[in-house]
Amino acid sequence: MSAPRSVWSAPGWLKRLRGVFQRPWAQREAGPIEPRPPTTEHEMLQTALARTPRPLEPLRRLAAAADEGGWVRRDEAIMGTAVTVELWAEDARIGAAAAAAVLGEMHRIDRRMSPYKEDSELSRINREAFARPVRVSEEIFGLLERALQFSAVSQGAFDVTYAAVGRLYDYRIGVRPDDAALAAARAAVGWQHLHLDRRTQSVRFGQPGMCIDLGGFAKGHAVDNAIALLEGLGIRHAHVAAGGDSRVLGDRRGRPWSVAIRDPRHTAGVAAVLPLEDTAISTSGDYERYFEEPGLGGEVTRHHHLIDPATGRSPRGVISVTVLAPDGLTAEALGKTLFIQGPKRGLELLETFPGVDAVIIDSQGRLHTTPGLTDVRPMRPAPPQGENT
Repeated sequence: MSAPRSVWSAPGWLKRLRGVFQRPWAQREAGPIEPRPPTTEHEMLQTALARTPRPLEPLRRLAAAADEGGWVRRDEAIMGTAVTVELWAEDARIGAAAAAAVLGEMHRIDRRMSPYKEDSELSRINREAFARPVRVSEEIFGLLERALQFSAVSQGAFDVTYAAVGRLYDYRIGVRPDDAALAAARAAVGWQHLHLDRRTQSVRFGQPGMCIDLGGFAKGHAVDNAIALLEGLGIRHAHVAAGGDSRVLGDRRGRPWSVAIRDPRHTAGVAAVLPLEDTAISTSGDYERYFEEPGLGGEVTRHHHLIDPATGRSPRGVISVTVLAPDGLTAEALGKTLFIQGPKRGLELLETFPGVDAVIIDSQGRLHTTPGLTDVRPMRPAPPQGENT
């Protein structure tokens, strides 16, 4: 949990350190820098035009426009959700290449971690890891190590083995497991039975019927990788979103990024708007994937995709959680955890995570926030910038 602030951002020391290492090395050394001769066709064209008479001014402007900077935005459906990248680039060609690199990375992660692709690495683990240890990539192994860490600190509220129960629900056609099927599947749930061997970089399941799903933080991991790619390409202002998981790089050229938290019960409405710089934000809500089941007494039960590993059912006390953290993986994992734990236990857990803040909306519509979020502004009209859903 963090101290109050008007604009939420990563810790100042981290931003300053990042700035030092992002500057070209020549800028950190004393002495003048000799101009290099033009090397590319575009640079040679610009040099030649600079020496030509004024009648060629229209051609000079045309050549300059080829590299003119501006905002670049790309949208695509990947990982079963809407992916958006918006960035500023001084060179339009670099901006287009950077946006394409982000979408390419999202596709790569989807191919490796999708439980719906039979040839994905995750699907191979689920098929084989009870019969024998399965050697996995360093990326998957590292994510599973992080998953077990979150499971331990949350006392099982975060648990990637919930998938044994989660796969019994079909939210598109309104199917849920009966009590017998739920009880049988719950026997296969338990993070303590997920065995990792660092020496062989392998995974083994300790229970029959066990399976895992990385949906609890895979999108957060994806936006982290996307931001790292953009930083490597020299991009300083960007917003990458994968469904309810976003990360912003820098500010929006002189002002904070404004990221909205969707009103859980009004599709076009907004519960709050947060000004952000250099941070990650993740929102989990019971409105994303769900179906409603009417009861005999007229009551309605909402079955949604956020499953309590201890019960195999959807929690009822919370309808939306938004977490802000220095990285997307932490934000998403803690968001899922707080949804299961509820406001009291969830906010107590965040006291052990410096630099992390949260907004929790309970089933009565009340907002519960950490002290660091002093600028949460409840509102309904949709803002001019993107929505975090």
